[in-house]
Amino acid sequence: MDARSLTCMASKDDGGSALRVYALRLGPGEELFSSLLSFVEERKLRAPFIITCVGSVTKATLRLANATAENTNEVIRLQERFEIVSLVGTLNKDAHLHICLADKDGKTVGGHVLGDLEVFTTAEVVIGEAAGLQFSREMDARTGFPELVVQRRHDDGV
Repeated sequence: MDARSLTCMASKDDGGSALRVYALRLGPGEELFSSLLSFVEERKLRAPFIITCVGSVTKATLRLANATAENTNEVIRLQERFEIVSLVGTLNKDAHLHICLADKDGKTVGGHVLGDLEVFTTAEVVIGEAAGLQFSREMDARTGFPELVVQRRHDDGV
């Protein structure tokens, strides 16, 4: 991370941001990714992120690490029962989530969430929001992808 990016995200004088916490549980057949985006939109959250998630899915579409801006075709579509081992990322309008899933033998696979995360039995998700911040994404010429931009809110944080 260059100094310019670091300064944009936090400074020595920065007292951090208050944290709001939300929890939700999704049931069988619900689509996890779109449900999270709807939750964020309905509540007008401006700097949301995943704190933790446990549960299981029967489907997932993931972009793998080999993908580049020129070749985004490194995609896998999974269709079997998986435990959610980890789900992390930011949930602003252009969400950026990564997931790690374990199959029936405990073997794991993970990647960038594209969608189709169909809940098998449950998905228990805890979402945080940095109340004094606002997340957005801007195209980064260095990576070829829209990257996170963190800004201070200029209102009362609501």
